[in-house]
Amino acid sequence: MNGTALGFVLTAAVVHAGWNLAAKRVDAGAPFVFLYYTVSAVVCAPLAVLALVVGGTRPQWTWLPAALLTAIFHIAYGVVLQRGYRVGDLSVVYPLARGSGPLLSVLAAVILLGERPGWLGLAGAFLVVAGVLVIGLGSRSAADARARRAGVLYGLLTGVTIAAYTLWDDHAVTALAVPPLIYFASGAVLQSVLLAPTALRSRGETGVLWRAHRREVVLVGVLSPVAYVLVLYAMRLAPVSLVAPAREVSIVLGGLAGWLVLREPHPARRLIGSVVVLAGIAAIAAS
Repeated sequence: MNGTALGFVLTAAVVHAGWNLAAKRVDAGAPFVFLYYTVSAVVCAPLAVLALVVGGTRPQWTWLPAALLTAIFHIAYGVVLQRGYRVGDLSVVYPLARGSGPLLSVLAAVILLGERPGWLGLAGAFLVVAGVLVIGLGSRSAADARARRAGVLYGLLTGVTIAAYTLWDDHAVTALAVPPLIYFASGAVLQSVLLAPTALRSRGETGVLWRAHRREVVLVGVLSPVAYVLVLYAMRLAPVSLVAPAREVSIVLGGLAGWLVLREPHPARRLIGSVVVLAGIAAIAAS
């Protein structure tokens, strides 16, 4: 991987871990997700329109259902992830979500598409499972055990949603040939629109969240697209087999943030588990 691509990927990893740390600081659900998706839409929509005008690209009707489905998957992702952060630790939920997503994508490819991974892919899957077990094992109290179980559950559920939108997004930008920036921006606008009724039903909570956590809303709404776009540019400069595992350095960064910033318990075990998960993802990507 050349230096520019590596710089994009590592910056994206830091940015991704950063916005998840900001999201962890907000004890809220769908209204918070609505707010930061709305910020993403406001930031990305003008750029998508500019890309259409400057590039002379003619919109296709297939782009709308493609964006609608990714919006549904991303809403599920945002709501489940935020629920996980409400009941579990960042150093549990984040690595499990990021690690189980690629694993489940591989399983779906095997079951649905008939792909047959080699021994390296199988070894990677084993390492991801082993890392998940290391992160999820052990507790010193009943309350800690409950929080750990909840974090593991929602981390894995988030991984399911990551696998879903990953498989669909790959189909949308390859088979359907939707331009990535326009695809992402359209999805962000639809995510905001689809969550608007929920936000309106809880106007009081939404307003309080905006006033109390405006900084976190803007950070997540801006940094999430930045991380995504940096990875897209890296994929134009280097093979995805190198980009995919390198970006998951964010797993270890999330574990470090949970320990150093949030003072979450069991840092050594969770960091070791995160490194094992990262090694598994690298093996899967190289298979």
